[in-house]
Amino acid sequence: MTEREWREATDIKPATLWLAVTLGVAATFRLWAPGHGIPWAVDAEEADVIGRVLTIMRSGDYNPHAFDQPGLIYWLHLPVACARFLLGAMRGEWTSLAGIPLETLVPWARVFTALIGVGTVVLVHQVCMRWGARHALIAAGLLAVMPLHVAASRRATGDVPLTLFTTLCLLLSLVAHERATPRAFAWAGVAAGLAFAISYGGVLALALPLLAAWMTFPGRPSRLAYALAAVGAALVTYLVLAPFTVLDLPGFLDGFAAYSTEFRARTHPSPRAWLVYLVELRRALGWPALLLLVAGFAMGIVRAIKGPGRVRWTLIVVFPVLLYAVISRRGVPDTAALLPAIPFACVLAGNAVISGVSLLRRFSIPRAPRTALIAALTIAALLPPSLGAVAYARRVRAQTTAAAAWRWIDANLAPGRRVAVERDVIHLPAHRFQALRVAAIGDRSAAEYRAAQVSLLIVGPADDLAPDARQRREAVLRDAQELARFAPDPKHPGPELTIFELR
Repeated sequence: MTEREWREATDIKPATLWLAVTLGVAATFRLWAPGHGIPWAVDAEEADVIGRVLTIMRSGDYNPHAFDQPGLIYWLHLPVACARFLLGAMRGEWTSLAGIPLETLVPWARVFTALIGVGTVVLVHQVCMRWGARHALIAAGLLAVMPLHVAASRRATGDVPLTLFTTLCLLLSLVAHERATPRAFAWAGVAAGLAFAISYGGVLALALPLLAAWMTFPGRPSRLAYALAAVGAALVTYLVLAPFTVLDLPGFLDGFAAYSTEFRARTHPSPRAWLVYLVELRRALGWPALLLLVAGFAMGIVRAIKGPGRVRWTLIVVFPVLLYAVISRRGVPDTAALLPAIPFACVLAGNAVISGVSLLRRFSIPRAPRTALIAALTIAALLPPSLGAVAYARRVRAQTTAAAAWRWIDANLAPGRRVAVERDVIHLPAHRFQALRVAAIGDRSAAEYRAAQVSLLIVGPADDLAPDARQRREAVLRDAQELARFAPDPKHPGPELTIFELR
């Protein structure tokens, strides 16, 4: 290989201007109208996270008293929420913590999460620079417009921080292999501990430094020392950032047991969960990028076995397979569980474009056709997810059926009433209404709703309900009177929502 061809293959000089453009696109999609949809489009998970942060602010008790997740997500959002409260106090919006509604904190929390999403794009670029600048730009660009990641970055939940820390762990694991020092592996362990402190599933990130340690050429100290440094740092980081694991041991054990039970639940068995995830990945990427991902994955397997770059290829290939094997065991597929693997998929697709086309040098194909092919593949890979991100951004500003329902509720229902909401089809602000979230209205009888002082029912479409669940729901609704119905149309997308009052 000539020196010119080597420069073309490696291409390690960063393209700062194009990276800035990529980050600008990523920020635009993620920061677009963060306050739109409040209060009716605050989903249950967002309300749970911000609600617990608000409880910590009001009580001064830093124990979240809930262990369905370790707790770092609350500490991340706590300074942001405090800053929003102080700004509101200076503006005269409220005079005490009792006067701040949860929905006021959500836009700032969403902006913070969006910035974390943009940070993940930066990390993907840095990871892929190990292959080359053009590889890195394509991978970063693909993540910047990925609809699945864009949508998650607009929700104040733990999914995007988990993805950030997992990608950071990948980057630091590669750095640790390159430096081959216990300190470098300890930093990779810290990143794994951060992922673990966000979500129990984040413990899978620890596989990255352990795999890098195992593949690092033995020297002084040994590979065992590298592995122990990573594990020890991860454990210390987790305990520092989720201290109530130990300080409230009974609460943690009960919460973790509940989380494990939910993880293994087969209430709605889905033997083809693995296929659901593949379909969701195809929707997020589009066919061209998915085929490039498959090609990059095949290339990664070959390079992980034969080289060159065995370690970086092994890490990129093994972790998505490990994550996919774990989440495919869930009874009810959760597409957000795919997010930590999305940066890996972008790196594989970016490598398929550049490294795959570079293989054509063996056939003495001139550089100009190869450059044209790279441009065509790049456009083919980025165009479908870009259009998907644009369509998502347009849907964000659409006046949905939930928005119409909220306007009717705000104008016609007196505050303080207790309302049962089916499948979180709409969010009702806690300072106005007492919402009882149920998976299906038919899960309880009309008498049980009355016993719980529920007088209103908000139900979604019945198309996807099982026949027995539909019958139970109809039995409840026979004892209720329809007040309003909001059907979707081209100008008002969303599910059909109906509001009933129990007789």
